[in-house]
Order: sequence, then structure tokens, then C-alpha cells
Amino acid sequence: MKRLWIILIAIFVFSFSILGWVGLEIFRQVPPIPTRVVTTDGRVLIDQNGIQDGQNVWQAMGGMQVGSIWGHGSYVAPDWTADYLHREAIFILNHWSGGRYGTDGSQLSGEDKAVLLQRLQEMVRTNTYDPATETLTIDPLRAAAFEDNLLHYQEVFINGNDAYAIQRGAQTDPNRVRLLNNFFFWTAWASAANRPDNNISYTSNFPSEPLVGNYPTSSSIIWTGVSVIVLIFSIGAMVWFYAGWHKPVDERDTPETDPLIGEKLTPSQLATIKYFLIVSLLFLVQIVMGVITAHYGVEGGGFYGIPLQEWLPYVVSRTWHTQLGIFWIATAWLGAGLFIAPYICGYEPKFQKLGVDLLFGALLIVVLGSMAGQWMSVMHMMPGDLWFWFGHQGWEYVDLGRVWQAALFVGLLLWLFLIARSSIPALRRDGSKSLVLLYLLTTAGIAFFYAPGLFWGMKSHITVVEYWRWWVVHLWVEGFFEVFATVVIAFLFARLGVIRPDHAAYAALLSGAIYLSGGIIGTLHHLYFAGTPTVALAFGAVFSALEIVPLVFVGYEALENIRHSKAKPWLEQYKWVVYFFIAVAFWNLVGAGVFGFMINPPIALYYMQGLNTTAVHAHGALYGVYGTLGLALTLFCLRAMDPERKWNTKVLAFAFWSLNIGMLLEILLSLLPIGLLQTYQSVSQGYWSARSPEFMQTDLMQFLRWMRMVGDTIFAVGAIVWVLFAINLILQRRKPLP
Repeated sequence: MKRLWIILIAIFVFSFSILGWVGLEIFRQVPPIPTRVVTTDGRVLIDQNGIQDGQNVWQAMGGMQVGSIWGHGSYVAPDWTADYLHREAIFILNHWSGGRYGTDGSQLSGEDKAVLLQRLQEMVRTNTYDPATETLTIDPLRAAAFEDNLLHYQEVFINGNDAYAIQRGAQTDPNRVRLLNNFFFWTAWASAANRPDNNISYTSNFPSEPLVGNYPTSSSIIWTGVSVIVLIFSIGAMVWFYAGWHKPVDERDTPETDPLIGEKLTPSQLATIKYFLIVSLLFLVQIVMGVITAHYGVEGGGFYGIPLQEWLPYVVSRTWHTQLGIFWIATAWLGAGLFIAPYICGYEPKFQKLGVDLLFGALLIVVLGSMAGQWMSVMHMMPGDLWFWFGHQGWEYVDLGRVWQAALFVGLLLWLFLIARSSIPALRRDGSKSLVLLYLLTTAGIAFFYAPGLFWGMKSHITVVEYWRWWVVHLWVEGFFEVFATVVIAFLFARLGVIRPDHAAYAALLSGAIYLSGGIIGTLHHLYFAGTPTVALAFGAVFSALEIVPLVFVGYEALENIRHSKAKPWLEQYKWVVYFFIAVAFWNLVGAGVFGFMINPPIALYYMQGLNTTAVHAHGALYGVYGTLGLALTLFCLRAMDPERKWNTKVLAFAFWSLNIGMLLEILLSLLPIGLLQTYQSVSQGYWSARSPEFMQTDLMQFLRWMRMVGDTIFAVGAIVWVLFAINLILQRRKPLP
């Protein structure tokens, strides 16, 4: 046990040292934001703060929930970087060719086309930014392309565009659309202009655009190969470890009856019941938002003929869909942590119930306040800079305004305090010290590692924001929540007397060390093309491959859970709770592992980022792993609150299979085939084409979008049954076993 602690601490220190050092390199080498953009004939195209003000306009209207920038964001509207870059290139080529280039150059001879492309690439790839004066100088023809693109975006954002699911009046002020165009221009410039003394752009040539010479870099190809080699070697090492050295945890003498029967619930444990009620309700609302969001992909102007976008635009429904997923999952985990707190110390700390009630109230205010603020921001009801403080920050998964962010962080600190005051006294006891300490540390990690969401400001550089944003999204969710889940499951089995606490601690420590060995530095795989230097790509590629290794062995964990559930007849009542734990293992392998590695290598992500392949991984991992675990923890707590009640397991079995089969069909019948077809288009034509309405609105793609209804319907039915089952447990009085 001592050696495992040393290994875990060493991994933690080493990993954050690397992540911090790479972060310094990222901040040092961010794409410069010009103070002014001028033409060679002296015209000022963009004046001071014009680009950052444009970024703020983009954020306030929904940001990453309205299309994407550098591949990060939603999937219906285009990637604005790729869209701007392609439109600019076509405009310039048509100007030079007298309109003969068209959309694909088919009217030109091969030699004429090659000469034009060479000329274009020399123009856009030559870096004309002067750091001394902070001025970017461009050809007047690029300024003309800027004005032409501005007319297009005014049409899109002022009049709306159903193909993009952008509502009429998304922007009403032409001056704000011009600011928005400033920002799009700059992201496109940074994606094609070579870094000083280099032959690759600030975004490592992302997005793919053959017209301007944006092809995968040598580093993308080389580090992809290295990551595959590391993956194969690491899996082999893990096989060797499990076969020859790993000692599975031993079972203890499992009690003949459920040890929770007869235990009196404390006031704070009873107070957590409302957490699980809110989990159930938010789960339902999230599914409704998901249905509406998915339908906007086929009917961008409404919902089965109803002009829903006038009151609930796509950007709002998608914001709520992604945010509510995090809210109900986090609430389930927070509630479970508070419920088991008295089990840890063996008594009810003073005023614990008051703390549980205060935290619940704070969470409710954050959920409702942030949702209202986001709607008001998108609907232009927030004057000045209030959008940043109370509205929509525009960053996917951390969309909520800064005031709500800060309130949530304070709530997490209160949660940590409530857990710590019940855990610290238990550290004095022998037998379970390591398990309790690990539980306390992972709780602290969840609380403190939400703080990076407060490290950027309203005017922060998008690359800097992306670095800190992925600390929250990846480290908070995929790092510490992953380890917290392992610890909680181990603790629950120990509490039931199925395994010994010290053996549970050994298993949790080992799993935590394996997860974090790749998970911390693996954060960088989200930042390959976000304006970061090659060093981020190198470390991200290698360590994101290591993230997959423990997921290959989750089947072992699932088998262990099944074995635990059959130790004594009374554990049959926990069968479906355990099955949800097993489903977590399945989705860890498939959703996080298989579908994660499908897009993680640099050469894969270069073509796949922001396509429906990303949605495959997001659904399979966020709901599949963390959502399923949230449901499992909720069921365990409801089981422990009334261990004598006999459950209607047929209903729960139906919900279990509907949820998992529905999610699998949603992926296999719709999201995955759409994503793979988009990938082919991205490789053969360019990234802009894979996201274009000309491609996404074809009959085949529309059919595949409609096919999502099969899986969605099955999943929704299962979710409704699960929610009704849980609410019935919450509201009904106890029915003891005969």
C-alpha cells in the first residue's frame, strides 16, 4: 500500500509539472492578436480591440454552441474558421481568374489552376504580422474578400439560416456582425499563416484546406505512429502485470444478511433524498432538450412545423442539453458523497443536515439562474457586459456566466467541507485509513479542479481559455471524477461487507494510479490545433494513448463486480445496481476507449475534430460512463435508504436495457455513420466541405439523421421508466419484506 501511495504521488507531481510547463509554452507562443489590420495601400480594416470585441460578440450569442472555431463547438452550423477561409480563397481565385474558377476550378486547365493555387498559398501563408507595431498588413484583395464574407454573414446572422439552425435575429446590429467577421477573419488568418521561422501555421495547419496548402504536418503523422506504438506496448505491459503480478482483492466473510438493514438513517442522509429527486427531473429535462437539439439538425427552423426557434433557439437548447448533463450527473455524485459521509465516520457531525440543505439550495440557484441567464444573453436581453457575468460565456461545457461559475465553485468547497469533517476523524481508525484518505483526496480534487474555470477573463485569448477550459472538462470530469468513481464503488462494496476495506483501498489506489498516469497529461490531446505549439501535440498524443490502457481492462472490473453481487442471496436485491456499475465498465471500454482512441491520434483528429465522430465519443463517454454511474449511485443510495423494500426488478431491468441499447443504436445507426461519411469528405475535399450544408443536407445525411430517432426513442422510454421507478421509491412509504 505504501508503494502504491508513492507511485500515485510521483505520477501526480510529474504529470502536473509537464502539464504546467507545456502550458507556459502555449501561453508564450499563442497566435498574436493584431492591434490593427491594415492593407498595403493604407486602409484600416480592423482597428484597436476589433478582434477581441468580435470574440465577445461571438461568445455572448452562444459561442461554441453556434458552430465551431478551430473544430471546437457544435455540429450543425459550419466551423467558422474553415468556412471563412474557404470563402476567402474562392473569392480571391475567382478575382484572379475573372470568375472562371467557380467553386472547384473545373473550368481551368491544370496548369492555370496550379499557378493560381501557388499564388494564393504564397499570399495567405506568408506571415505579415509586425510584433513591434502589433500590426497585420494584408493585400487589398483580402480586404475585399473580408467585405464579401461580411455580406454573407450579415445574411446568415440577421435573417437566419435554417440549414445552420441559426434563428432570425441571432444578431440584429450590422456593426456587431462586422465585429464577428473580424474574429472569424483572425481565426482563419492564424490557421493559414506560417509561424515565424516555420512552415506550419499557428494551428498546425488545421483545418484541412487544400486550396491554401493546409495539410497534416509531419509532427501529426509521426506522433500518431508513436502513440500507437506506446498503446500497444502499454497494453502488453498491463497484460503481463495482470497475468503475473496483480493480486485480485480477496473477499471477506460476507455477512448472511444485508448489514444496512436495521441501521437508522441520519438527518443528513434523509436530506439527500431531494438531490436524487432533482437528478431524476434534470435527467428528463436534458433528454427533452436533446430531442429538440437533434431535430434542429433536420428542421433548422423549428420543431415539426412549430417555429420553436423564435422562443427556444438551437443555441439555447444545445447549451441546456450539454449543461444539464453535467448538472444532474454532478448532483448525483455530490448526493452520493453526502449520503455515505456518516458511514465513513460512524456518526452524524453537528449541523451536517444544515450544510446539506444549504448546498442543495445553492445548486438549485446555480442551475436555474444560469439557464435563465443563458437564454437572456442569446435573446439580447443583457446590456453591456452582463452576458459575461450572468449570461452565456460561449465556451462549451462551461457556458454559465462567471457569477454562476463562482457560486458553483463555492458550493463545491462547501461539499468538500461536509465530506472532510466526516472523513478526517475516520483517518484515526485502522483498516480503512487508505480508502478514506483516497476518498478525501479525490473529493478535494473535484472541488479544487473546478477552479481553472475561473482563470480566464472576458478578454482572454481563446488559446489561453482553451487550455484552462480543458482542465475543467477533461481533468475535472475524466480525471478526478474517474478516480472518485473507482473509490466510491470500492467503498460501497466494502460497506456491504463484500470486500475488506484495505483490499478495496488497494484496488482503488491501483486503478487511480493507472488512470492518472495518462489522464493528466492526456488533457493536451484536446489542444492539438487550438493555436498551440507542436510540443502540446507530442505530449498529448503519447499520453492520450496511455489513457486507453486501463479501459481495456475494465472487463476485469465488471467480472469482479458480478462476482461480488453473487456472494450471498441477499445481494440479489443489489443486482441491478451492480449491473449499472457493469454498464459503466462497458461504456468505459467502448465509449471512452474505442471511440475515444478513434479520434485521439493527431492525424485522426486533424480530419475528425468537430464532426459527428466527436459526438460519438461525447455521448458514449459522458452519458455512458459518468451518466450511468450517476444513475448507479442514485440507485445504491435509494437502496440503502430502504434496504428491506423489495424492488420491482422487471421494471428496472427494462429501464437498464432500454437505456443502454438505445444509446448504442443512437451511435451505430446515426452518429457514427454520419461521422465516418464526414471524415471521408474532410479527407477528400477539405474540412469545410464536411461541415457544409451542401454535404450535410443531402438525402443520405438527412436519412441518417432521422435514423437517430430509433435509438433516441428507445433511450427516452428507458429514461422515463427509470425516472418513474426512482420517483416511486422516493415518494412511497417503506414496504418491509414479509
